[in-house]
Amino acid sequence: MFESLSDKLQKAFSGFKSKGHLTEDDINDGIREIRMALLEADVNYKVVKNFTRRVKERCLTAEVMDSLTPGQNVIKIVLDELTELLGGKTAELTFGSRIPGVVMLVGLQGSGKTTAAAKLAYRLKKQGHNPLLVACDVYRPAAADQLQTLGDEMDVRVYRGDGKDPVKIATEGVRDAIDNLRDVVIVDTAGRLHVDDEMMDEAVAIRDAVEPDQILMVVDAMTGQDVVNVVAAFAEKVDFDGVIMSKMDGDARGGGALSILEVTGKPIEFISAGERPDSLEIFHPDRMVKRILGMGDVVSVIERAIEIQDREMEEAEAERLARADFDFNDFLQVIGQTRKMGGLGKLVSALPGGDKALNAGQIDEHELDRTEAIINSMTPAERAKPTLLNGSRRKRIADGCGMSIQQVNQLIKRYNETRKQVKKMMSAMNQQSGKKGKRRRRMGIPGLGDIDLSQLKNMM
Repeated sequence: MFESLSDKLQKAFSGFKSKGHLTEDDINDGIREIRMALLEADVNYKVVKNFTRRVKERCLTAEVMDSLTPGQNVIKIVLDELTELLGGKTAELTFGSRIPGVVMLVGLQGSGKTTAAAKLAYRLKKQGHNPLLVACDVYRPAAADQLQTLGDEMDVRVYRGDGKDPVKIATEGVRDAIDNLRDVVIVDTAGRLHVDDEMMDEAVAIRDAVEPDQILMVVDAMTGQDVVNVVAAFAEKVDFDGVIMSKMDGDARGGGALSILEVTGKPIEFISAGERPDSLEIFHPDRMVKRILGMGDVVSVIERAIEIQDREMEEAEAERLARADFDFNDFLQVIGQTRKMGGLGKLVSALPGGDKALNAGQIDEHELDRTEAIINSMTPAERAKPTLLNGSRRKRIADGCGMSIQQVNQLIKRYNETRKQVKKMMSAMNQQSGKKGKRRRRMGIPGLGDIDLSQLKNMM
């Protein structure tokens, strides 16, 4: 979504980086490029005006102008100001002392409220909560059916009531949660194609009836700058607490996301990209800005790796992998973990410059599929002992998975190279630590060596 903005900002920064000393004219030229980049990204013009004014004031200080690395200082200023523009710090979903806690979702029709409600329920369930979904959209055909289907897929109870009175359904839903020992209620309200008094009055009536701990507005990231007027109207009438930005995987320019906080004072709490139940993520302003500026988001990758880890590896297995004594069964485990973390594309996009590599077609999203097909064509004995793979076995494997012998040979070559690299890395680590044979328990991702991901996350 932010691809075009990212490219233009990095182009503006290149002018700063190439100069050892900046003049006021240099600053003005760079600010002009930044202003045009933001306007073309559909950021609200008032937001752009205030943002560039703040950046310029900070850039013209003696600390920047007389610095030995003025270009880096300018980038740091833009990084700081963009982070503040997106909220500065991570906003959290909070509940009061009462049980059940109530979250109410509002927004226009088509913004993705129902899907967001289900994703939020999935996220809360993973955190140990026992959520209840309440279907208060009685106008859109099959809205309650959609929520029921999503709830059934996640094994989350859905309360539908009489399907006629939204306020009554919401009130009874909270009572149903108490009766069935549900500690969180998520109320999915109705929307319209545009803001009108009827929709607002109904939202206010539901709010007053259930007194939610938090009201979240679901916003379609594809809306662009027009989203500012919509969120401003909801902020005035309903007074929501935060935003869920949906459809972040679209190809819109993304200006709405950069405009919401400054216009309404309401932070973005969650973002969603994709249809998977686990695609709802906490919004971290600093990480998003680093992605926009081409600096990557390695911390999120590490957090995801920790989240999907089902168990710590047994000490004997960790020792075996640390000696580079792993097989193709371990490769299958890596593929499974990579898929859980969003696939190869998502991992690469989180690295500095990764988005450009994806857009240039340098990453083959189907490589994992081909690797998995080849390994699954091996016998259990061959997966456990790759040295058995002679010429005739490789031909049989290629025929079994529909790949060429060359592709099978390439996979085996990658396996041998990875084994050598891990062995060399572990040897160097042992020499440095002086504690050969004593290794910590670690995450089960072959090829990472003796790495404690939780410590690595704290270092980023």
